[in-house]
Amino acid sequence: MFRWFLIFLLLMLTGLQYRLWLGTPNLRQVWQLEEDIQRQRRENQQLAERNQRLEAEVADLKQGLRAIEERARSEMGLIREGEVFFQLIEPRPQERKPK
Repeated sequence: MFRWFLIFLLLMLTGLQYRLWLGTPNLRQVWQLEEDIQRQRRENQQLAERNQRLEAEVADLKQGLRAIEERARSEMGLIREGEVFFQLIEPRPQERKPK
């Protein structure tokens, strides 16, 4: 009886080992997939950092363009296309006519 039980256990162990090493998915494939996952996580992290740098650069450029536009408007009197510029000129004190 013990002998049959031992043979049964050995057959079960052999079957499980076969599935573990040669079946689908086998242990080698699982290891490869884990390596692929780690590689993809590293790549995603690098891309996320790159995206953050690019977003910061875009924000700086947008803010810089706004600052340049504001300076051009105030110092040089430039206007956007489609805008109408009104310049009010007040007479100088010596040019006023006496009443």
